[in-house]
Amino acid sequence: MSLIEKLSWRYATKKFDANKKIAADTLEQLLATVRLAPSSLGLHHYKVIVVENPEVREKLKAAAYGQSQITDASQLIVFAAETNLDEAYVKKYVDEIVRVRQISHESLEGYKGMMLGSVNGQTTEQKTAWAHKQAYIGLGVLVSAAADLDIDICPMEGFSAPQFDEILGLTEKGLTASVIATIGYRSADDVTATFAKVRKPAEELFIHV
Repeated sequence: MSLIEKLSWRYATKKFDANKKIAADTLEQLLATVRLAPSSLGLHHYKVIVVENPEVREKLKAAAYGQSQITDASQLIVFAAETNLDEAYVKKYVDEIVRVRQISHESLEGYKGMMLGSVNGQTTEQKTAWAHKQAYIGLGVLVSAAADLDIDICPMEGFSAPQFDEILGLTEKGLTASVIATIGYRSADDVTATFAKVRKPAEELFIHV
């Protein structure tokens, strides 16, 4: 099945089968795709929290207006933006480039300077907004990868970020919740699975210049 067919198959799952869980190796493969997602300057400005603990998920459900996907899905995925994008963060990334590519720090001085200029030239609020945008790129990759692996997913913005931050202890980790997604397998009686997909016509969506 092509990616177009897979994306046509997927939908924002409203009702998950609480008895069907994603196999550990499949979950690992799915999460690996997010690790490969692009990000501005390659900084990967967010972390991904995989929530499985039932008690924690009950608390998060209350912070997500009681939406049943939070507790019924196999896992809850929380994308959390980095709030401490500073020189130390950039230098740690440079160290990782040096380690992985086996090159010298000196060869990256220009690139490091450019990254530091981007980071230091923004306010804290601007950097956090920048990080939130990168988290959404990660979500986009997760949605496509889930479809490719025949995993159902529901991206969700209907939640209280401050409450999620408190319940998951994100603030002290230098993080704040950006967007969430529930993953698993659709319930056989989720009627929304049969709804025709409605999208803007191509001639209205795309502008060729």
